[in-house]
Amino acid sequence: MDAEIRFQPSGRSIKVRKGTTLLDAARRAGVHIATRCGGKASCFMCKVQVLPGSKLLPVGDIESRKLAGLEEQGMRLSCQARANGNCEVEIPPDPLRAAVARQLARQQEDDLW
Repeated sequence: MDAEIRFQPSGRSIKVRKGTTLLDAARRAGVHIATRCGGKASCFMCKVQVLPGSKLLPVGDIESRKLAGLEEQGMRLSCQARANGNCEVEIPPDPLRAAVARQLARQQEDDLW
């Protein structure tokens, strides 16, 4: 194994061979990353935030077109991003779960008043 990938916020990590996609590594580590396209870079659901110091292979043409500049902010598609050394990535919260959590927080605030 040539690379260790750590997933946040769970803190789980896994050792993989260089060239393994972040999505494949996440699946092997038991970390859920949402996707609809099965890793074909067409749904944009598997985007992750790559933390500084992570070593990934450069962004390819397909991924670059899909990200449309977001790669400059550290975003990558986990189905396309390939490990080239140790990496740490932040998996954004599922949009539906995040919306439900915000609504519950608002309800709790309202209940306190």
